Amino acid sequence: MLSFEDCLALSELTEEEILAIAEHEHVSEMAALEMGHYLVQTPDGQMRIRAMMADDMEAARGRGDVRHAAALKLVLRDFLAHHAATPQAGDCAQRSIAPPHTPRAAQRALERLSPFELKDRLIALAADHARASASQMLNAGRGNPNWLATTPREAFFTLGRFALEESRHAWEERDLGGMARKGGIARRLEAFLQGQAGDGARLLQGALDYGVASHGFDPDEWAHELADAVLGDQYPYPVRMLPGIEAIVHDYLAKALCGGESPPGRYDLFATEGATAAVGYVFDALVDNSLLKRGDRVALAVPIFCPYLEIPRLGRYGFDVVEICASERRPDGTHAWQYPDAQIARLADRSIKALFVVNPSNPPSVAIRPASMNRLVEVVRSSNPDLMIVTDDVYATFVPGFRSLLAALPRNTIGIYSFSKYFGCTGWRLGVVAIHEDNVFDRRIAALARNERRRADARYAKLTVAPERMKFIDRMVADSRRVALNHTAGLSTPQQVQMALFALFALLDQDDRYQSLTRDIVRRRLEALWAGLGLTLPDDPDRAGYYCELDLMVWAETHYGAAFAKFLKDNHEPVDLVFRLAEHSSIVLLPGGGFGAPEWSLRVSLANLPEEAYGQIGENLRRAAQSYHEEWLASQARAAQHS
Repeated sequence: MLSFEDCLALSELTEEEILAIAEHEHVSEMAALEMGHYLVQTPDGQMRIRAMMADDMEAARGRGDVRHAAALKLVLRDFLAHHAATPQAGDCAQRSIAPPHTPRAAQRALERLSPFELKDRLIALAADHARASASQMLNAGRGNPNWLATTPREAFFTLGRFALEESRHAWEERDLGGMARKGGIARRLEAFLQGQAGDGARLLQGALDYGVASHGFDPDEWAHELADAVLGDQYPYPVRMLPGIEAIVHDYLAKALCGGESPPGRYDLFATEGATAAVGYVFDALVDNSLLKRGDRVALAVPIFCPYLEIPRLGRYGFDVVEICASERRPDGTHAWQYPDAQIARLADRSIKALFVVNPSNPPSVAIRPASMNRLVEVVRSSNPDLMIVTDDVYATFVPGFRSLLAALPRNTIGIYSFSKYFGCTGWRLGVVAIHEDNVFDRRIAALARNERRRADARYAKLTVAPERMKFIDRMVADSRRVALNHTAGLSTPQQVQMALFALFALLDQDDRYQSLTRDIVRRRLEALWAGLGLTLPDDPDRAGYYCELDLMVWAETHYGAAFAKFLKDNHEPVDLVFRLAEHSSIVLLPGGGFGAPEWSLRVSLANLPEEAYGQIGENLRRAAQSYHEEWLASQARAAQHS
């Protein structure tokens, strides 16, 4: 039997090099010799041995063992003298990714752009690489889902066919019809549906039954509202939202945002052209009614969808922005994306007039946990009872048992919701604003100084003889059309019908089958991403998982220590990783810094690519991160050679 000394004599490694491998891998000397003999045969294996020695050296320095660190430095220098001294082109082809062509100065200029503007530059770079390499571009930079809800769309088109028949029955000439007649329309619709097959027809019948049974709608009134609206032949009336559809969407919001149980009272709803329009309407209405003024202090719960960071700083608003940071870390140093009590406590400051929240967050995609929600409620009620809150809850349906600030603090909160992500309907532009009938916004308008109240009332004097009694949400509707065009305000009636059918689809899905499908889609993609990264996904009951926010600096600090993290900061811009991935892997991700997230973080959308693509993204992310480590090792090797 060969002894250790016999095997060592046959090896290309010295005893000190073998001992360094044994120290790093926590194995016996013989096992380390076998491992080293295998690794030293390839450039990739040589890089791994160098990494082990460098890690041992850093660990020795970290525990204050200067003598051992110096000895290891000599071992590393001797190893480099006998093997490849620095990574060569083509080394570690499956592990590292080359630096980007975009110079650091150009990156520094571009990182000042909004992430969604920078995205266009990254897409162009990724497309260039895809053409040159005959590879596929993987754009995980935008949250448009690649699934869609088919049954409510089928119901919409089925209703449209019925409504056209009604139009032709009312008046038919070539290419011309009349307005649907109300009398007996419910009976005619039911007869029509009996001759239709498919899930869409069944949903329409369920919609008729639900309106009558749950709200006591007159059958003809309800059927006529839907049929007339789907034709789009009249202005929306009331302009804020059609009455039957408002009641249906109210029920859906209670299920989706309020844990199935609304607080006492009702919400007034305003149907809008998606959540993006709603955001603009809310900001404008707060300013136009003197609820917020230039220079007022507002809080942003960060990270947050980047327009919330950018709008308050525009010249029209000029707010003094305070950031409430989701800075909590787990014991292993990774981000929990939750708000520590100390951050929530800052909202007790009454100089903060408003709080803007995206919940679940974008980009971390994590809901405020119940304990933190309770703490926020306590702080507002006890210390800042007139705080105005705007909560954007677009991703609510992806978190089990989600409960919004709209339910927890109804009198303080404006809720914004979009149907786009859950139902896959970004092109429909379906959003809604919800404000409780008992709210601080109406009360604060009534309490304005006399000159401010007169100025606000004068703005709406052409709309009502008693503008002082006009609700804030109705003022918002008027403001959305510059007041003078209030009579033509409102979301188009066909859009409102599709919104109602999406809502009814969810309300009638007693087993939440569709919701389970969409949650499973993003969960599997997230697991594939983390498998590609070679990491274990931590459990988190508050995770929506629609996006994933990854922080390169946390990885650097936890895996390789402060010296490596400093090397990264000294030698690269935070956006270097997204440029590296776009230019060399045809992958588009967004930098997290533009969302108020840590500047070395990046956002991966889990919504818009096939499941297998996320394993590829994870693998390329791991390789790109490893390339930084290899650069650091090369710099250390050069330093060791010259010492």
